[in-house]
Amino acid sequence: MDPFLSLLHSFSMSLSDHDLSSLKFLCLDKIGKRKLESVKTGIDLFLILLEQREIAKEKVDFLQLMIKTIKREDLIIQLQDFIESGQGDVVNHLDETEKRQQNVAFEVICDNVGKNWKMLVRRLGISDTKIDRILTASPYNLQEQLMQSLREWQKWKGKEAKVADLIKALRDCKMNLVADKVENELLQREN
Repeated sequence: MDPFLSLLHSFSMSLSDHDLSSLKFLCLDKIGKRKLESVKTGIDLFLILLEQREIAKEKVDFLQLMIKTIKREDLIIQLQDFIESGQGDVVNHLDETEKRQQNVAFEVICDNVGKNWKMLVRRLGISDTKIDRILTASPYNLQEQLMQSLREWQKWKGKEAKVADLIKALRDCKMNLVADKVENELLQREN
């Protein structure tokens, strides 16, 4: 069975009637009222959201928002574990060389970009909403905020995520020294 469907089934089994009602309410703008009335279990709701492409293995933002809104920390932890295990992560779809290069680039960027990191991640296309969510998750750790933002970009771009785009964004933000360090580190690791 698909690990993502197993996760959704597990969520469904642990939802109370009140949790389900709250989740249905949160979906009013995504699912028609008639369809919502037919929802009797969490899995019914999740299947409709899957069908309408509101959630997917690689697209868990809305699911995460719903779970946070109903204040089910246990489910949030399960979802985070699923994402971190790589089962819901598009990083697995990158070729090994690109994945390795991105990890090197992320390390160099996190070590060398300071308080202007938001400018960089905005240039990469990360929304202010996602930036705010990342800030809330790690309010006092600048490097972690930047790393999570870069991972968010990697997840969002999927196979299209390229180190060359990171270097271009660094140069566009006038962070040429960091871009040079990324290029030098990649050259050193190749040899």
